Amino acid sequence: MSTNSFGTYQSLPAGDGTEVGLFNLRALEASGYPNVGRLPYSLKILLENMLRREDGGAVKADDIEALARWKPGVKKEIAFMPARVLLQDFTGVPAIVDLASMRDGVVRLGGEASQVNPLQPAELVIDHSVQVDHFGVANAFELNAQLEFSRNRERYSFLKWGQDAFNNFRVVPPDTGIVHQINIEYLARVVCRDTANGATVAYPDTLVGTDSHTTMVNGLGVVGWGVGGIEAEAAMLGQPISMLIPDVVGFQLVGSLPEGTTATDLVLTITERLRHYGVVGKFVEFFGPGLGSLTLADRATLGNMSPEYGSTVAICPIDQMTLDYLRLTGRDASQVDLVEAYAKTQGLFVSDADDAGDAPVYTDVIEFDLSAVEPSIAGPKRPQDRVPLHRAKAAFAEALTDLSANREARLPPSNDDAATLENGAVVIAAITSCTNTSNPSVMIAAGLVAQKAAARGLRPKPWVKTSLAPGSMVVTEYLTAAGLLAPLAEIGFGLVGYGCTTCIGNSGPLPDEVATAIKERDLVVTSVLSGNRNFEGRVQPLVRANYLASPPLVVAYALAGRMTTDLTAEPLGRDLSGTDVFLKDLWPSAREVQEAMSAAVRTEQFTEKYDGLFDGDDRWRDLPAPTGEQFGWSTDSTYVQNPPFFDAISRDPTPPGDIVEARVLAVLGDSVTTDHISPAGAIPADGPAGRYLMAHGVEPKDFNSFGSRRGNHEVMIRGTFANIRLRNQLAPGTEGGWTRYQPDGGQMTIYDAGMRYQEEGTPLIVLAGKEYGSGSSRDWAAKGTMLLGVRAVIAESFERIHRSNLVFMGVLPLVFQHGDGVASLGLTGEESFTLTGIGGSLAPRSDVRVVATRGDGSTAECVVTTRIDTPEELTYYRHGGILPYVLRQLAAA
Repeated sequence: MSTNSFGTYQSLPAGDGTEVGLFNLRALEASGYPNVGRLPYSLKILLENMLRREDGGAVKADDIEALARWKPGVKKEIAFMPARVLLQDFTGVPAIVDLASMRDGVVRLGGEASQVNPLQPAELVIDHSVQVDHFGVANAFELNAQLEFSRNRERYSFLKWGQDAFNNFRVVPPDTGIVHQINIEYLARVVCRDTANGATVAYPDTLVGTDSHTTMVNGLGVVGWGVGGIEAEAAMLGQPISMLIPDVVGFQLVGSLPEGTTATDLVLTITERLRHYGVVGKFVEFFGPGLGSLTLADRATLGNMSPEYGSTVAICPIDQMTLDYLRLTGRDASQVDLVEAYAKTQGLFVSDADDAGDAPVYTDVIEFDLSAVEPSIAGPKRPQDRVPLHRAKAAFAEALTDLSANREARLPPSNDDAATLENGAVVIAAITSCTNTSNPSVMIAAGLVAQKAAARGLRPKPWVKTSLAPGSMVVTEYLTAAGLLAPLAEIGFGLVGYGCTTCIGNSGPLPDEVATAIKERDLVVTSVLSGNRNFEGRVQPLVRANYLASPPLVVAYALAGRMTTDLTAEPLGRDLSGTDVFLKDLWPSAREVQEAMSAAVRTEQFTEKYDGLFDGDDRWRDLPAPTGEQFGWSTDSTYVQNPPFFDAISRDPTPPGDIVEARVLAVLGDSVTTDHISPAGAIPADGPAGRYLMAHGVEPKDFNSFGSRRGNHEVMIRGTFANIRLRNQLAPGTEGGWTRYQPDGGQMTIYDAGMRYQEEGTPLIVLAGKEYGSGSSRDWAAKGTMLLGVRAVIAESFERIHRSNLVFMGVLPLVFQHGDGVASLGLTGEESFTLTGIGGSLAPRSDVRVVATRGDGSTAECVVTTRIDTPEELTYYRHGGILPYVLRQLAAA
């Protein structure tokens, strides 16, 4: 309970005849802190969090005062404790594996296994394991679900054990939906209430999640963001998140979207704008008169792509639209009343009648006119690379030179006399990902395009793999009610599963004849998906160019079949009478979409589909699972293994020292993402991970994906730095997980080199360029790096989540100073490196001296900055990572 030294604890009628306590921000404002009323919305949420948790330790009175008197540019370390933790199964399974391993570790140190439990509510949604193996057939969903269960039985059995073994932990079974969509439609509270010692306290719903797109819930006015699995585990175990008060950029919206544009076009435009502006590590808040024209689903789309433009949070405040959405999705009436009463009491509710003179004070304000948005796609490699639709054909032609390949291949004869597979062929067209499948307007629009196309006899080109993977079962309910699910299926977009598919790399194999043609002719083919991620090698290994687009444009590109078709000027195909059909002939008006939505989307669809959410289907209910406080690890399992993080745990940590005569494992360029670093997608049979699985009796057809095997460190370490598009400058001319062992220069896989260096006791470092670690919150990008023996990463800059994950795994992130870099210092990676200043003198943002010694004895020297940013992070680093630190605290309790 808070010490309440500011006297802000008061009572509030909850709307259901009861009263709740709250820590009133207006009371703080009235008691000598006049700036509180004009704090950005998100900082008010953080301030309440601190008032409620003031304990004189993690949260001190002067921390609260610093935030209450905040002005732009002020930096102060604060401790934030989220109300809950949200997991998906790719990143959630290793988190629960670590908790199970921690139970063994705490027993090893003399404690009780039951001491290890989530202290904050933790919910895991199994949504990342379904793969699109079957498509274009009526029973594709059932076939894919059967394969999913057969492949993941061990993982799912482990999660069922965890649900029973751990307190405060719930699992949403598979084939239900995407974690972020389920979050906004059902799990999000907006305002929480807890009862302890006879008193009920209301407070804002906040969270961290093990997926970077946790920010989708920002559209509901909920502060939450993605963290690494390691940081999420610490939050579950009661460790506050140490952070600096962020800069908050206000994004003022004016005007309204033009006819013919979608929320997808809007968010791709904003992603481009904010990447150019630079909001990495900052909070973004949307406000202004234009915000009222955006639906809650539109706002969730903006929040979802926060990681794509680099911000920590991208939030819209609570307003009438929020309350209407909570009612639409079937939230209890008393909960909606509480949200309204609480938000208005706290000054967290925005109304059209609010005085513009009382607008929040932001670090900076960007104004954006919604009327400037035009139909767009983004690609071929990054979500911020927006391309106006009318330039898409020309932009692909420009990109083709870099992507390479210039030959054609022909599929076997088909009914389409133009069935030619060529550079630019769209081989995957996927309506997928939480970004858009949560938004009825774009899903309805896609259905209307499909309906009109089907009526005129249009079909996708024969080489296009089409799929529909909604974010929740509610989507198929309203598409059915609108009469649009059948037309979608008729032109190939039948239901393949409920979950994150193409966007996460679970697009499944291409048809054999398509895959063969691509490989034999070295074609540059494309995918078009309604997702948020299109990094190299992510969507499908054979697809080099990937484009993000709205669901109706996904349908259009499937019909055209080629990125080399200008959808704004050239026909998509010919109808049954031989007449050319253009996109404008199929595109629905805003009125058509709105009328279909109003008739089809109903509250009972949400209440019926979310009733019994945690029960699962017959497959889940019949799945056997072990019992007991400690998990019974099986040495034969290729899915779940006890990780080595706590094998040598002692009660006291060994202080870190200088890194002497280290070798370089990899020299990497700019914009190396966690997709390049972390194992993801298909497991190649000819790589270290594939060889490991085959040695354990697993046939290639049963490899499943790296994501599904994240609970087995032996698989994951072998897949770290093994992405087929990774270019290690230490092994020029190669792609994939290759390096050269030093000093003899022999070429081998990064995994084999790492193991050989460890056998010799040689520490390792990685050298990198700008934006190192951008992308998803991949915990294994840091875990695998550590297990390979890497002690430090020196980069020109880091993306937020990966930097913190490295610290949490005991790997030291360092940044070059004064414009230094690998090229300017003349480094090749063949040098021997000594790093000094890491011992007792190490401090947040302190200097470390680097001396690189070449084979001829000459040296290159530089000073780098430690990217350990807070005293808490320094403590974690000195313990060898956050998990050993937490385990020692539990054992000492």
